[in-house]
Amino acid sequence: MNSIKHIQNALSELDGEVQTILQDWSIPLNEKDNLMLPILQQKRVLTQTLEDLTYLKENPPKPNQPCGISKYRED
Repeated sequence: MNSIKHIQNALSELDGEVQTILQDWSIPLNEKDNLMLPILQQKRVLTQTLEDLTYLKENPPKPNQPCGISKYRED
């Protein structure tokens, strides 16, 4: 699935952005928090999407049946 590769690349880019912010000593800590919050929220959504797509790839639904993601998720 190309979607899985794209999500993995996006997660790597987000990790890079977080590292750049963390390593920049000119940014005050409270501003770092403000800069990283939206990035970490995006990362959480992408991580959940990646887990869902991986589950569907490994457990494809039968025709005319629900995919079963709600049973798989723990949250």
